[in-house]
Amino acid sequence: MFSNMDVLKVYSAMARHAAENQKVSATNIAHANDPGYKASEVESFEAFLGRAMTQGTMQTDFKVELANTPTSPNGNSVNLEHELYKSAEAMGQHQMALTVYTKSLDLLRTAIGKGR
Repeated sequence: MFSNMDVLKVYSAMARHAAENQKVSATNIAHANDPGYKASEVESFEAFLGRAMTQGTMQTDFKVELANTPTSPNGNSVNLEHELYKSAEAMGQHQMALTVYTKSLDLLRTAIGKGR
């Protein structure tokens, strides 16, 4: 019954993806005034999930690539508003993943008779 815990793996990967998004956004924001800096972005969770299913493992790394954003006259491509939005979106994704993960563990504990 409990041999296949894919739902926990998916939400664990979702939390890792949100954390990676936060890290990349923070790096982009830190370099917002650096001439010539090119903003990066993490692949979508859907793209990661498709790739992970093809490879048969959720322990694969997230692809980080250059963002397709306009460049300012000094060559910098960081858009602060966009980065702040992505950061807030990642926070919500992380919270959702942790909530579902925690509730799933609570359900399993209840099912085996060791509820909170």
